[in-house]
Amino acid sequence: MNAVPTPLAAASTSGADLLLWVAIPYICLAVFVVGHVWRYRQDQFGWTSRTSQLLEHRWLRWGSPLFHLGAFMVIGGHVVGLAVPASWTEAAGISEHAYHTTAVWAGSVAGVAMVAGLGMLCARRLLTRRIRLGTDRSDKLLFPLLSATVLLGITATAAHNVFGPGYDYRTTVSVWFRGLFVLEPQPEAIAGAPLLFQLHALSACLLFAAWPFTRLVHVWSAPIGYLARPYLVYRRRATQPAAPTAGSRPRSSSGSRRAA
Repeated sequence: MNAVPTPLAAASTSGADLLLWVAIPYICLAVFVVGHVWRYRQDQFGWTSRTSQLLEHRWLRWGSPLFHLGAFMVIGGHVVGLAVPASWTEAAGISEHAYHTTAVWAGSVAGVAMVAGLGMLCARRLLTRRIRLGTDRSDKLLFPLLSATVLLGITATAAHNVFGPGYDYRTTVSVWFRGLFVLEPQPEAIAGAPLLFQLHALSACLLFAAWPFTRLVHVWSAPIGYLARPYLVYRRRATQPAAPTAGSRPRSSSGSRRAA
């Protein structure tokens, strides 16, 4: 069951906790929303991933599918782990042991795929001169911040739930996360979480604040309608016989010259 904030817990919350776990997350969420509105109104032509496939595609061929597949799996795991209370999964017949076992191992596979793909994309950008010269300031902010967020999440999972004794973040981090969206922040819920989970949460907040000003906006322009679009039918134009030129003699249907 989720912890219910008490007056004693609220009174013991320090100013640093209020800044880190209430003020900063709300500021980042506000920048996320307002920034997307501004970007859409002011820079619709820049609403793209700015693909560099024409410059180099060998690393992209493997790095992009690995990164995107791993990212989709990681996002899905975070949605279930943070937004869905433990009581809901238990009501669905999923025990805590089964949930954590599946979450740890599926999350580990997704994290490894995402790190491998992101590593290829970063190496491609650093080692290919033409792509490196085309890297703008937003990419120089995005790639380190995204890498830090991913690595912190994987390190926290490995240190505490794979090789460590185990840590139930659904009773702390998840409670804090849901409290932000129902306007009942509970900073005390995450204040006692391990440092790696706290750093992962803060880096994720900063990533959301930077999101509208980077190539990540192309997530909202995924061509979903392309999957349901009707097929385009192409018809070959009929070949017309060549017109006879001046001085040439017409040929018979059998291809031989007519008699003079």
